[in-house]
Amino acid sequence: MRTSQDFLRAGAAVTFIGFIILLLGIVLTIFQRSASSQMGGLIMIGPIPVAFGSSPEITTNMLGLGLIVSILYLFLWKMKH
Repeated sequence: MRTSQDFLRAGAAVTFIGFIILLLGIVLTIFQRSASSQMGGLIMIGPIPVAFGSSPEITTNMLGLGLIVSILYLFLWKMKH
């Protein structure tokens, strides 16, 4: 049977791996910087996505990703209750 300590370790490991991937992405972006590079991002405030980007295409893609994450969040929340 799993204990809360196992879930705490798993959560800490996933968070640590996420930070490593984020830092690796930043470093690779700096080294591969070109004039035609585009960037975008997504901020989730609860189930509400806030998308931004350097071009309309990137912003639309980020908004689509945000909507998928929001639907998944609401679906999982509904399954829990």
